[in-house]
Amino acid sequence: MTDGANAILVRMRRREQTGATGTVRKRRGDRPLAVLAGVFTLAQLALVRPVLGLGWDEIVYVSQVTSHHPAAFFSAPRSRGVSLLVAPIASWSSSTPLLRVYLALLSGLALYLALRCWRGLFPTRVLVAGGALFASLWVTLFYGPQAMPNYWVAIGALISVGCFLRAGAERSAPAALWGVAAGAALMALMRPTDAVYVTVPLLALALLRRHWRLLLVLGAGLAAGAVPWVIEAYLGHGGLGQRLSEASRIQGGLGWQIAVDDQLRSLGGRALCRPCTGPMPHPVVTVWWFFLPVLAGLGLVVAARARRLERTLLPLACAATAALPYLFMIGYAAPRFLQPAYALLLIPVADALWHLVRTPGGKWRPVVAALVALGLAGHLAVQTAVLERTVSRNTDSRRDWDRTAGELHRLGVRPPCLLVGHEAIPIGYYTGCSSGATAGHNENTTPGAILRTAERLPVAHIAPVGGTPPRYARSWPVHRISDLDVRVAPPPPRAG
Repeated sequence: MTDGANAILVRMRRREQTGATGTVRKRRGDRPLAVLAGVFTLAQLALVRPVLGLGWDEIVYVSQVTSHHPAAFFSAPRSRGVSLLVAPIASWSSSTPLLRVYLALLSGLALYLALRCWRGLFPTRVLVAGGALFASLWVTLFYGPQAMPNYWVAIGALISVGCFLRAGAERSAPAALWGVAAGAALMALMRPTDAVYVTVPLLALALLRRHWRLLLVLGAGLAAGAVPWVIEAYLGHGGLGQRLSEASRIQGGLGWQIAVDDQLRSLGGRALCRPCTGPMPHPVVTVWWFFLPVLAGLGLVVAARARRLERTLLPLACAATAALPYLFMIGYAAPRFLQPAYALLLIPVADALWHLVRTPGGKWRPVVAALVALGLAGHLAVQTAVLERTVSRNTDSRRDWDRTAGELHRLGVRPPCLLVGHEAIPIGYYTGCSSGATAGHNENTTPGAILRTAERLPVAHIAPVGGTPPRYARSWPVHRISDLDVRVAPPPPRAG
């Protein structure tokens, strides 16, 4: 009896020791990821700087939830996810630096949580390297603290794919299933169509293997995130089909259109390349782009030899489907569009780089390691240089909007007011005015409605210098503000 009791106690102690050892290992594995996330957050605050004003698209998203500015027109392709993301700050504060700090902290935490989903699938050193490669791209650093959706689609993609692989290997793991649903919901909340493209390989694999529970969880996550977009389609766009058609029209019509060269041009720091003309950036800026598929292929070979092909092939497949519409289906480019593809690609790429610098026995290859380190140092220097130029250019353009707003205030255009014409949305936000357009992607009013508004509120039309004003504004007094012609509607005559 005593021997039996002792045996039970010994087994219990062994289990406790094993559990404690596993917990210690997990904590040790988490520390490098936490350090990476912290460095990423600090880099955003130091290099992008919280004083950077809001950009055009940010204004559209933020204005939906702030009480300090009128809401800008919300076009068919957009989703409300970013507005919900910024609501905890933007709903009560108009401080852009506070919003930037909040988003930088949130994006660092999100990167940490997303990489944690991959523990056990790849060694910690691979996850840290992959995360660092993604976090050091100028496009990641620039958009991390911004109110834009693409970084969050990338985070959702990392969570969904990582948890999908874990759920497939450990079918009884409820946490992994919750992660699949959460990642899918995050993607769909931010950009529903992107979420579909990212998850096509996941849906296909779950269906092929008849993993019905995983298929149901993934579908439920996508549906939960897309519900607001679908409801809004029926309430404000005449139905889901109509909204998809309108979104396609605004994006230039989805179809076979090669945009690979456009994406290459945008790598030099262009936020939006539409129309995408002009020379290519210096080859040193784009060379990393050509190394990506080569290193991804090497990662696939390494995984096949190590008999862990699926955990490398699946993120590569999801990266390919995520990139497909932005490389071959639209006629313009923005570097942020490919963030989900970069996030998924760079973990297998990091695995390949570690394979290059270390032998299967764990010994360093000094010459190869030195070459890889030199290449990565050069890559980091280029990314930092592009980021610095991008931040400087965007800071200047947003200060121009602010200066224009100050001049409009001097001319008597003060809230409540209405701006129409060239860059009416961003200048309107900085001025505190509503914005309107009688044509184009943001059409939301008519000339008659503008003239009726001018009878009770200050109204101004903005055009580039020498531009032809619309008929309704031709008789309005014109004022030169920088490189803009601003026509201010005469105030209505006072009664009596």
